[in-house]
Amino acid sequence: MNRISEAIRQLHSTLPEGVELVAVSKFHPVEALRAAYDAGQRIFGESRVQELLAKQPEMPADVRWHFIGHLQTNKVRQLIGRTAMIESVDSERLLELIDRLSADAGATTRVLMQVHVAAEETKFGFSPDEILVYFRARRFENLKATHICGIMGMATNTDNTIRIRDDFHRLAEIKSEIARMCPDLRGFDTLSMGMSDDYPLAIEEGATLVRVGTAIFGERQY
Repeated sequence: MNRISEAIRQLHSTLPEGVELVAVSKFHPVEALRAAYDAGQRIFGESRVQELLAKQPEMPADVRWHFIGHLQTNKVRQLIGRTAMIESVDSERLLELIDRLSADAGATTRVLMQVHVAAEETKFGFSPDEILVYFRARRFENLKATHICGIMGMATNTDNTIRIRDDFHRLAEIKSEIARMCPDLRGFDTLSMGMSDDYPLAIEEGATLVRVGTAIFGERQY
């Protein structure tokens, strides 16, 4: 656990002002999360609803839980009111469901729109064109209980740093384009991108949230 504490302190000391760390804690035991918490970490990222709900009561109340995995529509209700942010809204249908269930529960849910720029076809998310059409049409104005805080994305899984940087640059461009198109969009200031292997590049390209797991906790314990 000392290694986890040291990794957290090292990461916090190297992050520029304005960049926050999401400790990707999926598949790791609560003891590992507590070691990170004791070293000053407050944002934890989980990708399975049941795992997040199981860990939440075992951790201090000031932890901010981010859901970062593919969210199935039949699991949305369980997350409402229990997360600081859902980072992985990958379709308009999912966004509308989150909004409706949040309104029913009297909660406001903070979300990021997941944008797909990577080469892999298997990843989820809006295409760049789809996300720009959504904001150009100002369909966000229909939301009643959901706050879109920005966008999230992943780079192509490759060793080619030029491609990785290009993917991050494209995500940053999309966020800027949305902000230009909708200057009255309040609080649209989050760009979540970058993981253990590539987060320094993501920061250089404008990330405000980086999602780091392996560099903190080691390999996942399935």
